Amino acid sequence: MNERLTPTQMAWRAAQDITDGAYVNLGIGLPEMVAKFQPPGREAIFHTENGILGFGEAPPPGQEDWDLINAGKKAVTLKPGTAFFHHADSFAMVRGGHLDVAILGAYQVAETGDLANWSTGPKGVPAVGGAMDLVHGARRVAVITDHVTKDGKPKLLKQCTLPLTGVGCVTRVYTSLAVLDIDGGHFILREKVPALSFDELQTMTGARLHTDGVVADLNAPEV
Repeated sequence: MNERLTPTQMAWRAAQDITDGAYVNLGIGLPEMVAKFQPPGREAIFHTENGILGFGEAPPPGQEDWDLINAGKKAVTLKPGTAFFHHADSFAMVRGGHLDVAILGAYQVAETGDLANWSTGPKGVPAVGGAMDLVHGARRVAVITDHVTKDGKPKLLKQCTLPLTGVGCVTRVYTSLAVLDIDGGHFILREKVPALSFDELQTMTGARLHTDGVVADLNAPEV
């Protein structure tokens, strides 16, 4: 078995926790993949900051309509009942607490639930975007991210060292190696890939891991 989940497997796992009928915003990049993997019998209503509610997954290559895009400038499809509106109204939905879930990417997540997911560097455009609104407006905020950086440094830390997007906002993290809840200022390990022991996972995490009952195997189909 592979030691870590692929990006699509991470997106699949995050999708399993979205309840039927939930209003969901998916962040730019890896979180956008979650829309592909809604479990049978469940249908989320996806929201994007630029003003669409209830859109579908990406169209096949070559069939894009570039007037129909999400906040990440990716092409989307329309579903029956899809609604369009001004981006100011879209942010009113966010700030008014009308979203059930926001799933975002991350540079760093602290054990207190603090999130750092934006940059002003050369690849930072469009910088923070709507993330600061989302982390305080959505009822639940989850993160999907690799467990470590490209050079092997932990992304789950005792304290973020980068500028914060939000304080104490994240409650669940889906990584390439584990699923963790954030509760009481701690990372609570819920699932991990079977190929790694708890101690091995701990060496790749920048804060102490806690457990609360049985830690399940993190398995995902080849998607």
